[in-house]
Amino acid sequence: MWRLTLPALGVLLLAWFFGNFVLGWFQHNNVKPQTQHSEHRSGAPESPDQSCFCHLTGVLDDCFCDVESIDVFNNFKIYPRIKKLTERDYFRYYRVNLKRPCPFWPDDGHCSIKDCHVEPCPESKVPVGIKSGNYNKYSQAANTMSDMNECEQAKELGAINSTLSNQSKEAFADWARHDDAQDHFCELDDETSPDADYVDLLLNPERFTGYKGPSAWRVWNSIYEENCFKPRSVYRPLNPLAPSRGDDDGEGFYTWLEGLCLEKRVFYRLISGLHSSINIHLCADYLLDEGWGRSVWGPNLQEFRRRFDTAETKGEGTRRLKNLYFLYLIELRALYKVAPYFERAFVNLYTGNTQEDGATKDLLLQVFNEIKAFPMHFDEKSMFAGHKMEAKTLKEEFRLHFKNISRIMDCVGCSKCRLWGKLQTQGLGTALKILFSEKEIKNLPEHSPSKGFQLTRQEIVALMNGFGRLSTSIHQLHNFRLLLKENR
Repeated sequence: MWRLTLPALGVLLLAWFFGNFVLGWFQHNNVKPQTQHSEHRSGAPESPDQSCFCHLTGVLDDCFCDVESIDVFNNFKIYPRIKKLTERDYFRYYRVNLKRPCPFWPDDGHCSIKDCHVEPCPESKVPVGIKSGNYNKYSQAANTMSDMNECEQAKELGAINSTLSNQSKEAFADWARHDDAQDHFCELDDETSPDADYVDLLLNPERFTGYKGPSAWRVWNSIYEENCFKPRSVYRPLNPLAPSRGDDDGEGFYTWLEGLCLEKRVFYRLISGLHSSINIHLCADYLLDEGWGRSVWGPNLQEFRRRFDTAETKGEGTRRLKNLYFLYLIELRALYKVAPYFERAFVNLYTGNTQEDGATKDLLLQVFNEIKAFPMHFDEKSMFAGHKMEAKTLKEEFRLHFKNISRIMDCVGCSKCRLWGKLQTQGLGTALKILFSEKEIKNLPEHSPSKGFQLTRQEIVALMNGFGRLSTSIHQLHNFRLLLKENR
């Protein structure tokens, strides 16, 4: 007769206890145990508190990183630090031209809602080291060395230039501007323009201003339809918020998307992730009440459900959120790659306040140290890894498409929306510039900053604030999870 020995009985009891503990944990946290890459296709009803997040789990497509690891890393390691960093003087002042005309269609006027307005920062409020125009990014020793070299070069070039016609000088200047532009993925504002103003980002936060309707729709529709490598045979709109035809559930759309090459698929996911992040910001800081002379802002759960709920988006809400995580990993990888540039002694975040600048640099290096410790990064080596000529053509097409998107941001009618759209687009463009400049970053000179890879102050501010917005989005998702549980 079979008998249970004491050791065997102990093992069974331990297994029973552990199994009930795990099941209880899943039930307590409203998590459904499932295999990675699983998709809900049965049409079974979902609990209201889970409909936005029940499939937002497991490994992301085109990556080997999982959502849960990103949540923990961001919410506990990165978000608190990046929030403090973007509140420092160096990162809070952004110079932008909000008066550039839309290059693609007649301007239909700016948003007249008072919350659309951006209040420029008075010159007296901008730190002297920022508004001087010479941002003194480098140490005093490096500046002195650079100034001496520039003086010597000026003497030599002065003698040469005296033999050149004005027409030739202009041609050389055009060539230099063209060469510089090859590194850029964005249409940059001219900081010397009289229409460019400094804006205090802390006093002009990104939030829902009431700007919506045909003007806002046309901007996003143009971004998707004209720039996301849409195959001509596909009639369905690329804009995920566009109304679909008939009973289309979106599966056919994502079938062709998965059939695209990695580069084109990545491009679409970047734009979708940026769109999702901006939508989360608007839902999290929504105008709830405007009575008695004051405005009340806060999370709008109904609006969040409208944009991301599985039922209301025919299953696309989860994909939109996954694309946000994908974009987060892309920009995280860019920060990992560019860390050596900021760790060099000659790179200084200069505002004119030595104590402030030192504390800002230390905080920035803490962010980089946390990013280096993160074990799962997007592997960009597979990007543009095909035939040399084909890869070069695709890379250039990639750059031009994104540059076009940055120009579309000048068509946004709401000034505050335009401000944050331009900043986040430039931040992503700077991240792409970094990812495609790996060799230049590795070959940075040890002592002189005058040659090789460079970032302007505008690019640095946009890069860190843009990533800060993504970090905030993922943090806000945690808050929406809690709200959904409270309101079930």
